[in-house]
Amino acid sequence: MTTQKSPRSPQAGTPSLLRAINDRAALELLLANGPLSRTQIGSLTGLSKPTASQLLARLEAAGLVVPVGTTAGGPGPNAQLYQVNPAAGYVAGLDVTSTTVRVAVADITGVTLAEHQVSCKGWPAATTVERVAEAVAGTVRRAQLPAGSLREAVIGIGGAPDPVTGKLRYASHLPGWHSPRLLEELAAAIGAPVSIENDVNLAAVAEQSVGAAAGCEDFVLLWAEEGIGAAIVLAGRLHRGFTGGAGEVGYMPVPGAPVSLNSRRKHSGGFQDLAGEPAVLALARAHGLRGADATQAVAAALDAPEGEAFLAELAERLAVGLAVIASVVDPELVVLSGGTPTAGGERLRELVQQALGRMSIPRPEVRLSALPGSPVLAGALQRALASSRDALFSTR
Repeated sequence: MTTQKSPRSPQAGTPSLLRAINDRAALELLLANGPLSRTQIGSLTGLSKPTASQLLARLEAAGLVVPVGTTAGGPGPNAQLYQVNPAAGYVAGLDVTSTTVRVAVADITGVTLAEHQVSCKGWPAATTVERVAEAVAGTVRRAQLPAGSLREAVIGIGGAPDPVTGKLRYASHLPGWHSPRLLEELAAAIGAPVSIENDVNLAAVAEQSVGAAAGCEDFVLLWAEEGIGAAIVLAGRLHRGFTGGAGEVGYMPVPGAPVSLNSRRKHSGGFQDLAGEPAVLALARAHGLRGADATQAVAAALDAPEGEAFLAELAERLAVGLAVIASVVDPELVVLSGGTPTAGGERLRELVQQALGRMSIPRPEVRLSALPGSPVLAGALQRALASSRDALFSTR
């Protein structure tokens, strides 16, 4: 005879767990709303005044919040205001291409303290780790912080780390970034934990956090510049795929482009041959337009009599690839990012929206990137901040 165990009753949260939950809620409110008083924190969290006072005392003792003045102009005595302590931690974000390394350093509240850019043309592969660390150290100095101040660094790069081996894939154009111990070497040289993420994925992180996709849980970001790439966000989370290669759409077979039978050869068919930079420049020349790169050619089209026909054909090409992606993913939103669509502005966006509506059953809204500067750098900072806040704000 067997006896069945009765199911356990749900356990109430321990006091330390409840304190940690309340502390995290208060810190998130302070990040979102700026300086708040004890009364305001209590009102927004539902905590009593004594509990809110204990919470603030605990966070101030931990160095996570600081007093920043008092309220004024209201009835009764002025109340002390608190904000998240900017000096509680610092992070770095990097945007790495085949020609440049951009670095930004931010405090834990998300305020960027310094940015720096160095050329990496001609770097010997063996010196990559050393020179990246030098660029980061230089940016830390520009932020007037001492060495060793960083809690984390996130690097955006035109490839994808294999989730099993950690080796960088899809990045043959980046010599010096393929060591099996790359992360360990970078962490030791920079003096902080390092993670690497696909650059287009980070652009999507930035758009979802503070850009055109804020509040959207199902969207695709299409990046068009020298190459073509995409990031896919489903149910609010990045979809990386089994090998980390989700969104590597450059070689995706599309109508109007040759099918790639050798995906190891650069620019060998697929969507890249239809809408990558070499194809955009060739299309521009066919319409009598010139530019040193795709961005210049597209920008010139906005003011040229022959530019409208060029933009319309470019929009058709971009929409062909987007129609393939939309038919599989069915996103709520498409965000156009990278130099090519950004240079085309609202007119190119409008033409892509129209073309996509003609050729696709799913008809997601098309928006332009809403971020100034490098979306990849912004996404790297957002990812580093999220990870560092998770660690710092765990007060149990």
